[in-house]
Amino acid sequence: MLYPELFKQLESVRWDMDKDIPWDRFDASMLSDEQAQTIKMNAITEWAALPATEMFLRDNRDDSDFSAFMSIWFFEEQKHSLVLMEYLRRFRPDLVPTEQELHEIRFEFEPAPALETLMLHFCGEIRLNHWYRRASEWHTEPVIKHIYQTLSQDEARHGGAYLRYMKRAIGKFGVEAKAAFAKVGVLMASARRTAQALHPTNLHVNKTLFPRDTIQSRLPNPEWLEHWLDKQINFDAVWETKVVERILHNMSLLMDRSFKSVQELNRFRKELGASLTGAAPASSAA
Repeated sequence: MLYPELFKQLESVRWDMDKDIPWDRFDASMLSDEQAQTIKMNAITEWAALPATEMFLRDNRDDSDFSAFMSIWFFEEQKHSLVLMEYLRRFRPDLVPTEQELHEIRFEFEPAPALETLMLHFCGEIRLNHWYRRASEWHTEPVIKHIYQTLSQDEARHGGAYLRYMKRAIGKFGVEAKAAFAKVGVLMASARRTAQALHPTNLHVNKTLFPRDTIQSRLPNPEWLEHWLDKQINFDAVWETKVVERILHNMSLLMDRSFKSVQELNRFRKELGASLTGAAPASSAA
């Protein structure tokens, strides 16, 4: 089992909200209303760990090891929401999310293949790590800069834990797992070809609720994410390239094969698909 080891590892670096956040360094002159509004949106988005955990537990009933790890992931992700709300409670109480605003994003996700969902969230952790690093740079107020840096480090550790479970899955399921991971990897590393930000909170997950079946669509301001990325933290092509390179690097480690581009990963995906169906490999064109 991976859970006992991951518990020890993550427990050893867990931060304390009272002791490790420098609340006394707050500088009101360095926090704009625009910045404070984005903190509220991020606090609500982080609350989405609740429905995501319900999804993971439902779709991994046959995997007690991974389900146990969810106790760590859920706790730490909910603490992200909590520390952002605590910041607002202390310094901008008018913007603290209401219980109804938080509850609005708790809805059922449709069942999905467990392996693909695992890869999706692995990529999501990589992306969020980079988003929060950029957010820390954009903010000017010292306490919230420190908070976003702290959260970004958590997301990186979570990505590492997911990677451990992905390696285990390849050992169990072989080509099937590799094909699932490659399929989602191509999707999540292709953000420059899409009009929307590729993160689990921005994907449709319940067709009966469409179009309000993404986390972002159920926020008080459904358009905030694109504005935050494009106009505020300026998550530009340079930063998007960092995300893609990180996904490709980890896929290279996972598959024991070097991927320098999304096109190379896509060709590998097609090879795996052909081996699963017994057909000849498709054209190498991406």
